[in-house]
Amino acid sequence: MMLRSLLSVRKPIQQQPMLRNTVRMIRTFKQEEQPRLRINSLAPNFTAQSTQGKLNLHEYLGNSWGVLFSHPADFTPVCTTELGAFAQLKPEFDQRNVKLIGLSAEEVDKHQSWIKDIEEISGLDKFAFPIIGDASREVAFLYDMVDEEGFKNLNKGVVATIRSVYVIDPSKKVRLIITYPASVGRNSGEVLRVIDALQKGDSKGVVTPINWQPGEDVIIPPTVSDSAAKEKFGDFKTVKPYLRYTKA
Repeated sequence: MMLRSLLSVRKPIQQQPMLRNTVRMIRTFKQEEQPRLRINSLAPNFTAQSTQGKLNLHEYLGNSWGVLFSHPADFTPVCTTELGAFAQLKPEFDQRNVKLIGLSAEEVDKHQSWIKDIEEISGLDKFAFPIIGDASREVAFLYDMVDEEGFKNLNKGVVATIRSVYVIDPSKKVRLIITYPASVGRNSGEVLRVIDALQKGDSKGVVTPINWQPGEDVIIPPTVSDSAAKEKFGDFKTVKPYLRYTKA
């Protein structure tokens, strides 16, 4: 009887701690947790997988400038032309010590397959800069790379990124922000032009006028006196006391 009683006792099933750890947590994006990026904000650092392996933004940039830009989706017409155009201009960006980084809210494997199309359509021997696979939308959230409706649906994991451009300088500060809707392709030459303008301003202490192109006259900031301008730049042309052109 004692043996039968012992056998009839039902022992409670013990929970296995490993099972609790295998539950996948769903990321909840809250607007109050999103950084408010402005010109001269420190570019938020992150680590993500890319077509060239794991990429830590700040480490990857090192002492270089960077262009971090997002596109809505792989294997789409506008995005294919954009990535091809940036890839064709990569030697120009290299000359200016600028590293390109693409991104969309998709897996790296999909990027790798799409790169073959970009190379074919753009006539490239090799697509030579990384594209981040941000399927979790973590970087898109960090850099606000979605539109209003996209942000509302961010927690559902079905959001495509818009066409955002961030120019980051060697001190890791955001120096330029341009945002395009998904329906409008970017001007890769304009991104190159504004980098020329930023680098000219940093190196020479000047500002650039509307539609400025490298080699054209620049503007002496109003905070610089005429005597200081003469000493620093030599000859300059005065249109108004606050508008003075010079070569630099």
